[in-house]
Order: sequence, then structure tokens, then C-alpha cells
Amino acid sequence: MTPDVPRQHYNITLAVLALAALAYALLQTMVAPALPEIQHELGASPATVTWVLTVYLLSASITTPVLGRLGDIFGKEHMLVAVLLLFALGSLIAALSDSLGLLVAGRAVQGAGGAVFPLAFGIIRDEFPRERVATGIGLISATFGIGGGAGLVLSGLIVDHLSYRWIFWFGLVVVLIATVATHFFVPESPVKSPARIDFRGAALLSVGLSALLLALSEGDRWGWISARTLGLFAGAVVVLVVWVGFEQRVREPLVDIALLRVRGVWTTNLTAFLIGFGMFGSFILVPQFVQTPESAGYGFGADVTGAGLFMLPSTVVMLVAGPLAGMLGTRLGSKVPLLIGLSAATLSFGFLSVEHSEPWHILLATFLLGFGIGMSFASMANLIVEAVPQTQTGEATGMNTIMRTVGGAFGAQIAAAIITNHIATGGRFPDESGYTAAFVMGTIVVVVALLAATLIPGRRAESAHVRPHEVAAAHDSA
Repeated sequence: MTPDVPRQHYNITLAVLALAALAYALLQTMVAPALPEIQHELGASPATVTWVLTVYLLSASITTPVLGRLGDIFGKEHMLVAVLLLFALGSLIAALSDSLGLLVAGRAVQGAGGAVFPLAFGIIRDEFPRERVATGIGLISATFGIGGGAGLVLSGLIVDHLSYRWIFWFGLVVVLIATVATHFFVPESPVKSPARIDFRGAALLSVGLSALLLALSEGDRWGWISARTLGLFAGAVVVLVVWVGFEQRVREPLVDIALLRVRGVWTTNLTAFLIGFGMFGSFILVPQFVQTPESAGYGFGADVTGAGLFMLPSTVVMLVAGPLAGMLGTRLGSKVPLLIGLSAATLSFGFLSVEHSEPWHILLATFLLGFGIGMSFASMANLIVEAVPQTQTGEATGMNTIMRTVGGAFGAQIAAAIITNHIATGGRFPDESGYTAAFVMGTIVVVVALLAATLIPGRRAESAHVRPHEVAAAHDSA
């Protein structure tokens, strides 16, 4: 960085990046409570309307590592503006849609917004004073969960009082403000790593992830052991194995596979997959549980808005948990707040497994879960940043975001499958035992995440680069 070039104050940069991240996170969950209205208004079937959610995950998983890597190559601020413009275009298409096909197309374009997170992490690492990097990344990471919870609350208000299209108009306004602010107030990073674009690697990764997420999304409808589902799972495995081999041979890969084998990276990615599983599982379970009428023998008969309010403690506490994780990470290393967060998430699911008969039970559990997820997401992003070279921040954090997204897809689908399989013949609602089983599953998954996190090497936050001998060893074993 040249000292004679004035740089934007990092607090203003952080505020703009947080707004950009919030725009993406809100639209990730705001659509879920609106699906019944979308189905009714567009004349869609229950099976086809789920593509409004599925295509968003597919697009985000495919574009995030590609756009994150392009940010490393061409400049993170330029790429962030481009990503936000794509997100705005997708919001406009969705808001104006008069058919399910057009709405799904808009959501596919919106999915490119997933790259906001790796690009924001890279900008923070490049621009902020070293002692402020962990706290800044912590806040942006927590925004992923904050927006997810807030999206459920806002969606209820919009669905109950306005058309579902206002979800996308609201998102469009937020993202346009973020785009303009990014252009004027976020400086271009001086850290770049010019390289050729690995189009073939991007294509292979896209095909593999698409097959995997399509099987997950449609498995419950097609049957988990049907030929189509098993074929897609098998195809995903084959393509992703081929992709790994290809990336190891190409001179300038989309993703450095040797870097992913560094212990601090793969252990953090595994943890991200598992905690993403738990978070998205809770987004499915808690709103459905509290909306179940009391006549079913459980539940509280909440409307869409009320169900969102049950998630409010989770959203609020994340505002504190993310920056707190960054501050603790600066002093103690990011592994410590990660373990604290995972312990809180374990307590949340464990408590729900045995107590969920009173509203305060749910509120306490969502508070603990929000604290745990906020601490965990913030810590994982910092652990990745601490473990990789500065020129590879975008691709490394992009892959970590993918692991969280794919884990979320697994969590949402498996949680939904568990409660669906506990609906008695002729019944309208699952048995309470279905929710109990799903909460127990969440507890087990988060406990495994806690065990995986213990494998992450402890490291002071100040050592914000990968250890040379680790990369060398990884390349030697390639």
C-alpha cells in the first residue's frame, strides 16, 4: 500500500461491507415463509415451488468460489460492485416476475451474491489495521446468521400485510444502496494475484455441486434410494473427484487443492459444514414447530410473523457474538471463541431435545443458538484467513462459504425429511416425536462439529499467514 494515497477509514468500509453482506443474508431466508403465497399466486405445485430456494443455493455454491477467485485476480472492490449489481438485477427480475420460471431465473442471478462474503473478508484483510482484522471479519461473518434470522422476521411482516413481491423490492433497495456505497466508500485493494481464469475447473466444480445439491433438494420427493437420487449423488462424487485431480495438474487452478489440505483449512471447513447443517436445520424446525396449532398436542399456533419473532433472540445476540468472537480471537486465538460458540449451540439443541413445551423454552434455545452460531461463524472465517496467504484469501474463504452452504442444504433437507416421516397416515401434522428426533440429530451433529474443531491447530490471530512448511508439505504430498 502506497502511503501517499489516502485510504478510506476502515470503520466506514466495515459499515458498507456489513450492509452488502446483510442484503444477501436477508434474501437467503426471507423467501422461505412466502413459499405458500408464491405457490398460490403463481399456480405452482408444492414440489416445483421449492426451486425458488433450491436454485439460490445452487447458484451461490457455484459462483462463490469463482467470483472469490476473480476478486483475488482483478481486484476485490471492482468484483464486489459487479456482484452487487448482479444481485440487484436478480432482485429486479424476481420482483417483476409473473411466472415461476421467471422467479426462479431471478433467484439464480441473485445467488451470485454469495461471493459478497469472501470478497468482504479479503477487503478487510487488505485494508484494516492488523489488530482490527479479526473483529471486522467477525462482524461480517455474524451478518450471515443475523440476516438469516432477521429475514424470517421481516418476511412474516411482509407476507402477512403485503405481496411476496415486496420481499424482492425491499432487497433491491438495500442492495442498490450497498452498491453505490461500495463504489464510493470502499477502496480498491492493492493486493492482487494476476492469473488466468480456470474455466474448465470452474465448469467441473459447477457440475459436481449442481448434482449434489439437486439430489439433496429433490431426494425427499423422488425418494432417497431412487435411481435418480442415487445417480446424482454418484455423479457428484465422480465429477468432484475428477475436479480435484484436474486442479492438482493445472498450472493456475481455480482452487489450490494443496492449500485445502493444510490442517487449519480442512478442519475449519469440516466444522463449517457441520455448523451450517445445524443452523439451517433450526431455520426449518423452529418456525414449523411454533406454527403448529396447540390442538396437535404441541406447538403454539403462531402465525408467520409470530414464528419469526421466536427467532428474534437469535438474531439480536448475533450482533454481539460476532464482534465478541473477533475480540477474543485477537487475544486468545480464534479457536477459543469457536469452541465456546459450538458449546453454546450444543446446549441449545440438547435443551430443545428435552424441553420445548413452553414459549420460553424456544426463546432460550434460539438465544443460545444465535450466540453459538455468531461466535462460530466469526471464528471460522478468521481461522481461514489466519491459515492462508493474503493473495488466496478469496478462494479459501469462498470454499469455506460453500462448505457452510452445502452443510445447510443437508441440514434443511434431512430435518424436513425427519419430521415428514413422522406424520401419521391421514394426519396433518408430524408427531411431536419427529421434532424431538430432529433436535437430537442436531445435537449429535453439533457435538461432532465440536470434536472436529478440537483438531484445528491453535494459533495466535497475529500470525495471519499460512506457515510455509505446511504449504510445502501439502504440495509435496499432492
